[in-house]
Amino acid sequence: MYKFLFAIVIILVFLILLVLTTSSVANYFFNRSADKEIESMLMNSNGAEKKIIGEDAVKGLPTSVQKWLKYSQIIGKERIITAKVEHEAEMRLKKEQSWMPLTSEQYFMTDEPGFIWNARIKAAPLIHIVGKDKYVRGKGNMLIKIMSIITVADGKGKEIDQGSLLRFLGETVWFPTAALENYIEWEGIDENSAKATMNYGDITASGVFTFGDDGEVRNFTAQRFRELNGEYSLEPWSIDVSAYKEFSGIKIPTKGEVTWKLKDGDFDWYKFKVLNAEYNKRKR
Repeated sequence: MYKFLFAIVIILVFLILLVLTTSSVANYFFNRSADKEIESMLMNSNGAEKKIIGEDAVKGLPTSVQKWLKYSQIIGKERIITAKVEHEAEMRLKKEQSWMPLTSEQYFMTDEPGFIWNARIKAAPLIHIVGKDKYVRGKGNMLIKIMSIITVADGKGKEIDQGSLLRFLGETVWFPTAALENYIEWEGIDENSAKATMNYGDITASGVFTFGDDGEVRNFTAQRFRELNGEYSLEPWSIDVSAYKEFSGIKIPTKGEVTWKLKDGDFDWYKFKVLNAEYNKRKR
């Protein structure tokens, strides 16, 4: 009996080691593929025009947007063409789920709008999930793999493109000079809010930024496609931000929560903290 149990234990240990080894190899190739995509995206920005943002650049924008850009300290700074933002965060896919911690790096380019977000999520002891969300040349893709091996999501299509575009638009708070790019149009609503419409590729989408009296961004809200059981629906999607900090002379929000405003109640699904931000580094 003891020999049988011992054999079972040995087999289980072997299987666990096999899975962990396979996962480690798969994770290496997942990250290697992501690195190549990031390098390729950043290379596309090499020919972008370098210029200093002057006072005239913000004239003609809604007053609330002008206050935000001045508060962010972009006047007199170089146009942000690339950005790298590092996060630690928590996420969940359902209201009843526990929060899962994650770390991520996200790379942006602004001359041609795009980003690649690479994340590692701790789902349980010895269990991890890797995620890559990208928006390049007007096309979005969300790839998720359990243990870097098993693909559980590989989202593509017009709904993903729309959501990725809106994510880029909302995240311009981390690289504020993008608000001046010609693919974003602004319309004032009142003293503390403005509507931004982004038009790129064959997708157009809008969202509303809300600002504090000093000009700091407080919220971004838009109608974004949400996927549930293979079906998409437009739902209110909101980002609350706070805790401004300066990186390389640019003031950006460093804490936030992302919420779906659903008919059956709010679904808070992502909480983040910005650890670092770097600008205009053309190589990783």
